[in-house]
Amino acid sequence: MACQSVAAVMDEQALLGLNPNADARYRQRAMAYFEQLKESQDAWEVCAEALAKGIYNDDHVKFFCFQVLEHQIRFRHAGLSAVQQLLIRETLMKWLQCQLMNAQPEKPFIRNKAAQVFALTFVMEYLSLWPKFFFDILSLVGLNPHGVDIYLRTLMAIDAEVVDRDILHLPDETRRNTLIKDGMREQCIPILVESWFQILQAYQQSHPELTCQCLEVVGAFVSWIDLNLIANDRFVNLLLSQMSVEELREEACDCLFEIINKGMDPVDKTKLVESLCRVLQSAGFFNVEQEEDVDFLAKFSRLVNGMGQSLVISWTKLAKSGNVKDAADTLQAVETKVPLLLQLLVHEDDDISANIVGFCYEYLHVLKQLPQLTDQQKTNVEAIMLAVMKKLTYDDEYNFENEGEDEAMFVEYRKQLKMLLDRLAQVSPELLLEAVRRVFTNTMQNWQTTQFMEVEVAVRLLYMLGEALPASHGAHFSGDTAKTSALQDMMRTLVSCGVSSYQHSSVSLEFFETVGRYDKFFLVEPQHIPTVLMAFLDNRGLRHNSPKVRSRVAYLFSRFIKTLHKHMNAFIEDILSRIQDLLELAPPDNGFLALLTSDDQLFMFEAAGVLIVNGESPVERKQALMRSLLLPLMDTFRLLLAKLAQETEEEGQAALADCLSHAVGFASRTSKAFSNKQTVKQCGCTEVYRDCLQTFLPALSCPVQRGALRSSVRSFLHRMIICMEEEVLPFIPSASEHMLKDCEAKDLQEFIPLISQITAKFKQQVSPFLQQVFMPLVLAIFEVLARPAEENDQAAALEKQMLRRSYFTFIQTVTGSGMNEVMANQGAENIERVVFTIIQGAVDFPDPIAQKTCFIILSKLVELWGGKDGMVGFPDFIYKHIVPACFLAPLKPTFDLSDAQTVLTLSECALTLKMIHLKRGPEFIQFLQQEYLPSLQVSPEISQEVCQVLQQPDVKVLKNYIKAFFQRAKL
Repeated sequence: MACQSVAAVMDEQALLGLNPNADARYRQRAMAYFEQLKESQDAWEVCAEALAKGIYNDDHVKFFCFQVLEHQIRFRHAGLSAVQQLLIRETLMKWLQCQLMNAQPEKPFIRNKAAQVFALTFVMEYLSLWPKFFFDILSLVGLNPHGVDIYLRTLMAIDAEVVDRDILHLPDETRRNTLIKDGMREQCIPILVESWFQILQAYQQSHPELTCQCLEVVGAFVSWIDLNLIANDRFVNLLLSQMSVEELREEACDCLFEIINKGMDPVDKTKLVESLCRVLQSAGFFNVEQEEDVDFLAKFSRLVNGMGQSLVISWTKLAKSGNVKDAADTLQAVETKVPLLLQLLVHEDDDISANIVGFCYEYLHVLKQLPQLTDQQKTNVEAIMLAVMKKLTYDDEYNFENEGEDEAMFVEYRKQLKMLLDRLAQVSPELLLEAVRRVFTNTMQNWQTTQFMEVEVAVRLLYMLGEALPASHGAHFSGDTAKTSALQDMMRTLVSCGVSSYQHSSVSLEFFETVGRYDKFFLVEPQHIPTVLMAFLDNRGLRHNSPKVRSRVAYLFSRFIKTLHKHMNAFIEDILSRIQDLLELAPPDNGFLALLTSDDQLFMFEAAGVLIVNGESPVERKQALMRSLLLPLMDTFRLLLAKLAQETEEEGQAALADCLSHAVGFASRTSKAFSNKQTVKQCGCTEVYRDCLQTFLPALSCPVQRGALRSSVRSFLHRMIICMEEEVLPFIPSASEHMLKDCEAKDLQEFIPLISQITAKFKQQVSPFLQQVFMPLVLAIFEVLARPAEENDQAAALEKQMLRRSYFTFIQTVTGSGMNEVMANQGAENIERVVFTIIQGAVDFPDPIAQKTCFIILSKLVELWGGKDGMVGFPDFIYKHIVPACFLAPLKPTFDLSDAQTVLTLSECALTLKMIHLKRGPEFIQFLQQEYLPSLQVSPEISQEVCQVLQQPDVKVLKNYIKAFFQRAKL
């Protein structure tokens, strides 16, 4: 044996470290030893000998030896000598022989690792060195249980390496795997199938675990081998007999499912499914209600689902091909499965029911395509509807207060049932509407004496109709009279029958969700608005004892108010007084548990704003109401800001800053109520928002918790620029000054959009301010970008990249807003410094988004300053820096012309060249031909081509030419 040249002695000290309880020193030594054995040319052979001769009894050492072998085969197989490759084969076969003689099998983790190594060896050697792999193994193991176990595990490991579609393979591996499967089909699959049959027959009584393993193998392999080898009387009858053996039937079910799933001719598939169904039915498997084993029924339901879906696929293919007779037969086969489908769909175990949903959905899809439904099909549709309605119902065990995994699974299952309901609506909207109406009306008549789950599901069904019977922009109450009158009747019943008082959170939530979904009902019947408003405002809604209900109702209330604000005039002041306590800012240290979270309060402030702004009160009244809404926020803000300055504990500071941010956020949210028709000025609210600005801006100079405070005040400024127009301008200079002090990259990145917004909105009005703030802002950006960062700090690198992009976008906004003077008045040295950063951005940073912006800026600067009456010295800058940038950037190796974003950058680069030609004319052409292009070693012919294309008017031709030019240059 080859390993005799190596001293067959392993490092015993290192092996001690393989024990999970070993101390760190030994474990480290074991790892080092593992690396040494893996990398050595032949030291691994001691592991082969240890396995072949069974030298070690310690499981961890055996596992270790297999790991070393696995590494050699997976990563170094091609470099092994023929003798070493033979050694691996002999080692495996000797180890396998030992297993046959051992009284006890190895631990499962060792058998799995051994199977992996067998499978790897097979993958590497089957096509060339070991074509008799299976013959050798089967000859050795016969029907020895220990040997059969390794054989079956190896087959599953081969499936994982060669067939499993969930594992991504490289193209070479995919080609190799295809060759292996082709070779197996030709040479050994019939032998393997025969071995499976023998194993299934021999071991179903004595070794059920081996039979289950074998069934799993058949299920895995059936997808790519000749189905006739398995789908024959002999094999299928054996599988069906195992459906009656308790320990085997779940695996037998899975195996039959894989057989049914196999792609085949539609007529043959129908015959196969039907023959299988006949046998299953005669064996009593269709009597679902008599079966108590839910785990088996879940598998059986999956099998029936597979059979049903297979029949639907066959019907679709036959109907498309015009095969009327076979299509009719297949449809009949589908129909005969519906009673079984219904038994499984309505089963009390949700897993069993969920497994049949796919077939049910596909069956309804078939019915949708038929020109007319038979009476039986209509009966089926109604039965499915009733089953879905029943299964949508919560059970007693559902924990509403502490939803865990079971509850999450039921929510997912409900989503599947909703899909069925939507599909039912497509098949027969009238039937669905009538069925829901019947259930809803009956339940609402007796809601006081009905269990919560039935009341909830009745309201839920009404809610679900909104999506099942869609209407454009929620217009459920116009158009089709049958539908609108039914929905109107149900909504009328919902809001007037008193069910909103039902004492269960699930019913309360469903009531308000449904009111929210059908809010347009109240435009048609506004007389119900006061009733529903009271439900929103009292302990049924915003003051409900469940935080979950209160939170959701806050959002739904805000939506309700926004939709119906025109009908709210009579109730505005009443509503505002009733929600006053819900609008209070809860200070962090008062120990009082607020009814609503700060996120929920945002919706309340928005609703209050909408009520005030859209009311029909005179301007003075609106002003007074808005002031009484915002004044408490301002007063609390001042108190808390003063407190923050004195707070020394970081935790206390964070809590106060959080509270201050909420105050600003609430004020900001009220401004969402304004529109073009109802502006801040028209409502007389300018002064109160000006007061807010004066109250909030001092927070910018607070020395602690700067990030949170700046962020909230900045957001408020964004809103005020939109709402207050030029009234906000006096506040901008001092706010900017504070925000530019002690900046981080993120602060600047968030500040730049504010300045850009002001620039784009007010243009010339802010020119003096922009001229003043321009260089301080630019210098602050330069300072942050110049800060050293660790080489591997990706977060810092990304922050800098985003800041660089924001900076270039800011320069683009300034140059593109017609304010030439902002940059022009910064002094020659500063201008040059800024423009150099634009050149650098265009050429040096491999970021196509930023590069594109830089070329847009350069093009604009050439347009502004590059003409005859432009900036002194700028033409010279064009030739020295801008023209080279247009050529050097695309020539960079990082400039990827196959990337769509980069191609857009190249287009802007071409437009910059076009703009230079527009401004400098023949002088530019002469410069290119005589100086610049020759310096790049461009031939005179190509130079002439470039210049000709630049001079013709079609920009598209130029863009295409420039792309081709650089593609050639990069070859």
